[in-house]
Amino acid sequence: MNVGLGLPVGDPDALPEWARRAEDGPFSTLGLVDRLVYDNPEPLVTLAALAGATSRIRVMTEVLIAPMRPTALMAKELATLDRLSGGRLTVGIGVGAREDDFLAMGAEHRRRGRRLDEQMAALRRVWAGRPYGEGIGPIGPAPSRPGGPEVLFGGFVQATAERVARWGDGLMASTLPPEEMDRLFRMVEESWERAGRPGRPRLVAQANAALGPEAVLDEARRAAGGYYAFLDSGETRVEGMLTSREAIRGAVRAFCDVGADELMLYCWSADPAQVDRIAAALP
Repeated sequence: MNVGLGLPVGDPDALPEWARRAEDGPFSTLGLVDRLVYDNPEPLVTLAALAGATSRIRVMTEVLIAPMRPTALMAKELATLDRLSGGRLTVGIGVGAREDDFLAMGAEHRRRGRRLDEQMAALRRVWAGRPYGEGIGPIGPAPSRPGGPEVLFGGFVQATAERVARWGDGLMASTLPPEEMDRLFRMVEESWERAGRPGRPRLVAQANAALGPEAVLDEARRAAGGYYAFLDSGETRVEGMLTSREAIRGAVRAFCDVGADELMLYCWSADPAQVDRIAAALP
C-alpha cells in the first residue's frame, strides 16, 4: 500500500520544502484541500508549483469542489496541470459541503450533486478531444493520459459509489476508521461490478496525522479543529488524529488490511520536519 501526505495550508511558503522532502522519502502523493472561503492556497495553482519543484511524486486535489467552478475552464486547467506534471495528477473531486464557498462564487449549492454529474460528462468529453458543445470546438491541451487524468470521487454515500462506477477511477474517503472504510470500500466495489467496469476501483483512505513536540501537536489540533468546526463530528475527527509512531504504523496496517491502495496522512501543522518523522514511523 502506498502512503501519501496531505499538505498543511497554514504556511504556503513552506510547501515547496514539504514537497522536496516528501519526494526524497517513501511517499507516493502530495494532496491539497480545496476551499474558497478559508485561509488556504488555491490548490491548482499550488500543485502546479509543487509539480515543478519535484519530478517523481504525484500531486492530487483532495478534493476539488467542482460544482462551484466553471466547467470548461476547469477542464482546461486540469488538463494543463496534468501535462505540466508529466501525467502525475490525480483529480480528487467532490460536491463540497460548505455553502459559503458556493455563495462566494455565485454558484448554486442545492443542486451540486446533479451539477457534478453534468460536469463529469463534459470533462470526459473535453479530455477525449471532442467538441465542448454545439457550435463550440474542442478545448485543449490534451491531457497526458488518454481520456484524462485519474479521477477519484470523495464522499461517503451510495451516490458517491455510483459516480465512481460511472465516471471515475476510484474512491477517496477521509477520516473514517478502518472498519467503516471497509464497508464503504465494499460498497464501491459492488457498484463497480454492477456497472460492468473491468478491473477494480482504486481505493484511497485519509487519516489526520501529526508527529513532533507538543507545540506541533497543539498547532495541528487547532488547525484541524478550525477546519472541521462546521461538522457535528468535528471534535471526533480531531480526537482521532494520529500523533505517535505506533498510531501511524497501526493505521497503515489496518487500512492495508481492508484493501486500501493508498493512505493519505493529512498533516495540519506547518512544521516540515514532520515529513521525516512520519517517514521514519512507517512500517
